[in-house]
Formats: sequence, C-alpha cells, structure tokens
Amino acid sequence: MVESLLRAAYIGDWPGRAWGRVPGAADVRVERFSVAADRGGRPPLTLAFASDLHFGPTTAPSTLERARAALADARPDLLVLGGDFVFLDATQARADALSAWVSGIPMAPGGVRAAVMGNHDLWTRHDRIEAALERSGVEVLVNRAVTLPPPHDDVRLVGLDEPWTGAPDIGAALGPGHDGVTLAVAHSPDGVPHFAGADVSLILCGHTHGGQVALPGNRWVVMPSEVGRRYPFGLHRDGDTWIYVSRGLGNVEVPIRTFAPPDVAIVRVG
Repeated sequence: MVESLLRAAYIGDWPGRAWGRVPGAADVRVERFSVAADRGGRPPLTLAFASDLHFGPTTAPSTLERARAALADARPDLLVLGGDFVFLDATQARADALSAWVSGIPMAPGGVRAAVMGNHDLWTRHDRIEAALERSGVEVLVNRAVTLPPPHDDVRLVGLDEPWTGAPDIGAALGPGHDGVTLAVAHSPDGVPHFAGADVSLILCGHTHGGQVALPGNRWVVMPSEVGRRYPFGLHRDGDTWIYVSRGLGNVEVPIRTFAPPDVAIVRVG
C-alpha cells in the first residue's frame, strides 16, 4: 500500500532531482583508510566500495554521478558494491542506468568488480539487476568467494547473501579455506555475526544509511539494523577484524538526508 502511494506521488522521479539542486545535497564524502595485511611484499591493493545506490525516485542523479567520478579517480584493483541498487522497482531503464554507471568506473589492469544483493533488490526483479551487473563485468556473489588475479591472487573477497531477505550460508561463502587475505562484504551489518571466528581482515557493509535523516552529531533516529545500532556507520574494530559501514549514496521513502552524508570508501590493503 505504502509503495503504491509512493509510486503515484513520485512519478517522473522528481523528488531526487529536486533534492539534488539543494546546495551541498549532492556532495559525496570520500572515506579513506588502510588495512594492514602481511602480503609477502606484494604491491598494495586499492579497493573501492560503494553501497545503497537506490536508483529510483528519491535519489539525486547528481549524487550518483559524483560518486562514480570519485571511484573512477581511484582506478581500483577491486570494486565492491554493497547492494540495494534500486528503490521501488527494478525497471529495465533503471537496470540499464546501473549497468552504465558501473561500466563508467575504469579499473586497474586485471581489476575485479564484485557485488552482493540488498533487501530492496530481492524485493523486486533482482534477476534484472543481476543481469545488468553481469553485463558490466561484475561478479555477483551469493554465498561464494572470488579470488583476485595476480599480483593480488593472495586476496579473496567473500560475499554473504542478504541477512534479512536472503539465505546467508557462511560455510558455503567461506568455502574450503584460504591461505592469504580474506575480505568480505555483506549488505547489512546484521551479516557481521555470521563471520564470528573466521579469519577475515575487513568486512564491508551498507544498508544503514547512517540513519539517513539523523540529528546533529550524526545521531541516528531510526536504525533498520539490530547490529547497526552498534555499527551505524564508519570504521570499527572487532578483535583482528575491521568493519566498515557505509552510509550509502541513495535514499528511500523520502528524498532527503540530514547529518548522514552520502559516501564511498577507498581502502588500501597491504
């Protein structure tokens, strides 16, 4: 019922375009940090992470374009996308726009693009989203891992299925084991407990939007994640594992953000 009302009210995707005209609303914060790893003298890995693009009526196209430009400047060895690619409907037009957006991010030679699905994706035509990503050379990881090519073949990325709507299987995702560095991505911080006891250097998450409409001091009001109450956004440490939660790029329900700026992350591994 609510989604039907939003479709009618937001016809023509006018809210996102209007919000993008507000001064500063389309700005994208680039978070940079390093994760130390013993990689036997191999060159550092540049990882770029973006989540919650939410192509649809409440996301400003200018925000997505600025994010794409920031990721393109990094020319990453590994591009990781954290899911929730659409809001409301995965129309063919939105799938095509997603494919073009991903294709517009140049990679380092031999670079790998990988993604997991989010709850909003699984609520709609996720097969259409997956096809759009695959057309752009993206490995869609559903409880499985991908190992990078040389010179980063000591690194693998594990993708866990969406914790709310999917069927996360940590045994299948981790597989038989790995002697090198393991990185992981789960759409929501609610996926983090699944990795308890695993030798994972970094877990990447999105979903929370940092609250999207927050109070001064980045204090969230509504948090759609139980574990997100502990890790609402930013970089955290749990034992030997780093956990990074992106505020994402797009919006849901309403086209605005307050004190929860859109972000992407550029990470140096090694």
